[in-house]
Order: sequence, then C-alpha cells, then structure tokens
Amino acid sequence: MTTTKNLNIVAIIQGRMSSSRLPGKVLLDLGGKPMLQRVVDRVALSRLVSQIVVATSSDPSDDPIGRYCLEHNIACHRGSLHDVLDRFETAAEHYNADLIVRVTADCPFIDPNVIDQVIQLITDSPVDQPIDFSANRLPPPFHRTYPIGLDVEVCTMDALKNAWTNAKEQFHHEHVMPFLYEDVELRTLANGNQVGKSKNAFLVAILNNQTDFGEKRWTVDTPEDHQFAQQLMSMIKNIDSYTWLDLLQIVQDHPELEGINADVRHKSMKEVDERAKK
Repeated sequence: MTTTKNLNIVAIIQGRMSSSRLPGKVLLDLGGKPMLQRVVDRVALSRLVSQIVVATSSDPSDDPIGRYCLEHNIACHRGSLHDVLDRFETAAEHYNADLIVRVTADCPFIDPNVIDQVIQLITDSPVDQPIDFSANRLPPPFHRTYPIGLDVEVCTMDALKNAWTNAKEQFHHEHVMPFLYEDVELRTLANGNQVGKSKNAFLVAILNNQTDFGEKRWTVDTPEDHQFAQQLMSMIKNIDSYTWLDLLQIVQDHPELEGINADVRHKSMKEVDERAKK
C-alpha cells in the first residue's frame, strides 16, 4: 500500500474546441458557467487530487481555452492536437506527476468521490503487486456499470511513460491509455471490482458499481447531450455538493430526461478522428 500524502496526483482534463460532433462544446454554457469550469469545479472537490491541469492543443482553434484558463487562474498545458497521449505525457512531466488522473472536459457531472475511489485502487494495491492502471469503466466493447460521463482513468507515471514510448496505434495516441488496458483479462473479486493483466503486462483494476447503470448517458458530445445536461443541471438543488446518486434520483424521477439523448451512440475504444489521418 502506498500513502497518498507523498504523491503528486495530477488530474489532467483534456479538451479542445474542434469536437467533431459538437464544436466548441468545452466552453458552452451550462447553468451559468462554461462546461469546462463545471468539470474543474467538480474535480476540485476530490480529497486526493493534488493539482488540476487543463490539457488542450497548441492549435490556434484552442486559443479560447487557453485564454479562459489564464483569465480564471487554471493551470493549462498545450500540446499536440491529435496525439493526446503525447499531450498528457508532456503535461504530466511538466507538473511532476506521480499519478495521473484522466478526465475529459465533456463530463460536467464527474463525481469527486468516484475519482478518489479509482485513485485508491492504485494507492491501496499491494506493494508486491502494484496496480498500474485503474478506472471505473473501460470503453466499448468492454462492459461498464457507471453512467457514461462519470469516466475516470488513473495510471502511474511509469505506466504513462511506457505507453508514450511504446504505443504504436493511432487509437493508442488519440485515447491516451488504451495501451495500458488493451486485451486485458479481468477476474471479478468478492467486492465486485475486477483485476487483471493486459497484453502489454500492466496490472489493471476496475471499480464497479453494485447496480449496473452503464446504459445511462450523462456526458456531452452532441447537441442532444447538451440539451439533456442543461435540463439536468437546472434540477440540481445542492449544486456545490451533489453526488452522482443525487443525479440518478433526478433522472429516475424525471424519465423524460433520458429520452432527449437516448439515440446517441457511444464511441468504441478503437474509433479515431478521421481528421488525424490527413
């Protein structure tokens, strides 16, 4: 077991303005604040995260994100537009990270308690079998138990450097951490969580919820998602301290909400942005 007191745990929030399905979504208004600010505010509630960094690209299209971060005293690192793995590795190096928490800027309802639980899968792992990568979901075709939009990935700096050095496929570089969990064979523990070793020999741990809510979609990647998020945000009473279970109660009490973005398809692990191939 590793104590978190001596670890620099850096949450890196990735985002760009040139989203293929909803351009500019990172700075769209969500209940009076840009969505990026909503994500930063939620991550800041984590007990274990040491610092927060927004990682965007050095492309001129992302200058608005850079300006926003500068104006609001948010640490910002700018790097490759399409090689997001490189963007993460250089950000992690710059901020001397021991553990890296990956969050995306289209998850305004991210839960700080879930972030901490995923971090603890690594920090609480045995010294003789340390976990390299942890998450509360893996992308399709893997199964998930948490709503889409609560996605958290955590890895050690050594693991991220390994991926940065050895990952070859485009989807490895676009989605940052698939090299660490690709073709992992998971076994389920008594507590419902899963552990296993990936084909690239990384030890992987997955946090699972006891009840499966993996079909719910709370992320913002399309206009329909944004409409859903706006309505859900307007119904949150304790905006500074709500949990994902509070959101669950809202959507269960208002089933019409989920009809707004019910037809949106979630992307799979190996899908890449065609613009990166040009």
